[in-house]
Amino acid sequence: MHKWTPLVAVCLGTFLLLVDVTIVVVALPRIATSLRATGPDDLAWVLDGYALALAALLLGAGALADRYGRRVTYLTGLLIFGVSSLLCALAPDVPALIAARVLQGVGGAAMFATTVAILNVTYRGRDRGVAFGVWGAVNGAATAAGPLVGGLLTEHFGWRWIFLVNLPVCVIAVWFTLRAVAESRSPSSSRFDVPGTVTFTLGATAAVYGLIRAADDGWASPVVLGTLALGLAGFASFILVERRSAAPMLDLALFRRPAFSGMIVAAFLCQAAAFAYLPYTTMWLQGVLGYGPVDAGLLGALPLSGAALLVGAFAGRHLQRVRPWLAIGGGLLLITAGDVAQSAVGAGSGATVLVPGLVLVGLGAGVVLPVLSSAVLAEVPPERSGMAGGALNTFRQLGFAFGVAIFGTVVAERDAYADGLSGAVTLAAVFALVAAVTVVATRRRRAEQRVKMG
Repeated sequence: MHKWTPLVAVCLGTFLLLVDVTIVVVALPRIATSLRATGPDDLAWVLDGYALALAALLLGAGALADRYGRRVTYLTGLLIFGVSSLLCALAPDVPALIAARVLQGVGGAAMFATTVAILNVTYRGRDRGVAFGVWGAVNGAATAAGPLVGGLLTEHFGWRWIFLVNLPVCVIAVWFTLRAVAESRSPSSSRFDVPGTVTFTLGATAAVYGLIRAADDGWASPVVLGTLALGLAGFASFILVERRSAAPMLDLALFRRPAFSGMIVAAFLCQAAAFAYLPYTTMWLQGVLGYGPVDAGLLGALPLSGAALLVGAFAGRHLQRVRPWLAIGGGLLLITAGDVAQSAVGAGSGATVLVPGLVLVGLGAGVVLPVLSSAVLAEVPPERSGMAGGALNTFRQLGFAFGVAIFGTVVAERDAYADGLSGAVTLAAVFALVAAVTVVATRRRRAEQRVKMG
């Protein structure tokens, strides 16, 4: 098999799981009609149930992969994802669809937690730079392309096809994985960290649930305050458990490295700044400007995803030669500029007002995502690559959920939808700028520590 076949296997799965984060956005109105949804909360959980399971289980899946094997974990995730996609397509009502979406998130977590580690152990030197460049471009393009793919399938074939289309891709990805991906695991893995997995999953689930509910119920709601408090308690318990564990799911000592901590914060904020407002962009295009699913997907996703793919295709290998903090910081500034450009949207604006900003965000995401992944792995020992990859992807998905909730609150507080969208992308620009400053600041601190150590 060709040396890039493992990359194809990983990118197929990555594209599937990230497309499905947002693919249902443009299909929600037709899903509501078809399944007789009783209210907006039903529709929200069709989108958020998947994101919740994906974010909450990533870290545990990464620990499982380190212990039992990344290849077998990735394959298991593909099989779960395929079966749950079929269940989504066959769902007779909204509760069944939500349950199947949560199961999809379980499969997606098993896949996503292993991708970075598989690439890290498969490729070396220049090839690793190319692999992470392509994989990062697929990350950016997939998240943005969800509304486009969903619009095309919904308008021409029906909403159930947004899930059925996953089945042949899963089969192809399984075939490539069986043929080309070698098994790998951490040589230092011991028993599975059950207390760490339980406490982190509790914390992540409660926190993400609270953030999602905040957009509808308000931040002062007892349910929101209670679940957020439960989430904080879960995370606090996780920290205590991991400090005392002989075989922690997440080695907290990694966060003593300023560069590692800075990049994890950047991953969290970048995902919110670059992608979390896209559901509201699509809703504006459909609900306010009256575009159909296909046109809304094209206008809201193609400029961003196309730009991200171009960066990965033509600059991925060269980006790995640039100092990580410089590439990541520069990419985040491009995202900042793109969000600022989109904030020009107003009550009388047409769809094209978003295009220049979306292109800039796509260029920035195409730079940040591949470099961020390889830079995080460079900060940890090889046996911790699965753990580090799981942590990176966990915080990325938590950042997306956080951004969706925060931006939803901003949009809901404005009388005019366009003004709310403008406020949301302005806040997204702030997130991207803070992320850029964090990366540069932690890099400088790391350099200072090296001088002191010398």
